[in-house]
Amino acid sequence: MALFTWNDSFNVNIKLFDSQHKQLFDLINQLHDSMMVGKGKEIMGDVLKSLLTYTKTHFAEEERQLKTHNYGDYDRQVKEHAIFVQQIADLQKKHAEGNAAITQSTLNFLRDWLLKHISLEDKKYSQYMNSKGLK
Repeated sequence: MALFTWNDSFNVNIKLFDSQHKQLFDLINQLHDSMMVGKGKEIMGDVLKSLLTYTKTHFAEEERQLKTHNYGDYDRQVKEHAIFVQQIADLQKKHAEGNAAITQSTLNFLRDWLLKHISLEDKKYSQYMNSKGLK
C-alpha cells in the first residue's frame, strides 16, 4: 500500500514537472512498500541514490525554467531545493556508514517535504509559468 497517492490537486499544470513530481512520489512509495515487507534495509541505498539523482535532475530543470522566465521567487526555490538535496545526501551518507535505518519518521519527512513543497512553493509558479507558455 502506497504511503501517499498522487492526485490532481498536486498538479502544477506543467506536464514535465508533474511527471517528475509523480516519479518522486513513486520513489518514496517504493521505499515505503519495501519497508512494509521487511526489505527496507536492502533497497534503502539504491532508492536514496535514485531519489538524490532524480531530485537533482528535477530541481535543475525547474530552476532553469524559472530563471529563464524571470520567476520572482526563484531564489527561494533554489534555497528550498538545496536544503532538500542536502537532507537526502545526509541520509544517504548515514546509510552508507551503517547509521541510518528506514524508519517511518524518515518516510514521513520525505513525504511531508515533497507534499509541502509542491503544494506551497511549486503551486506559486504554476499560473505565472503557464502565462509564459510553459505547459
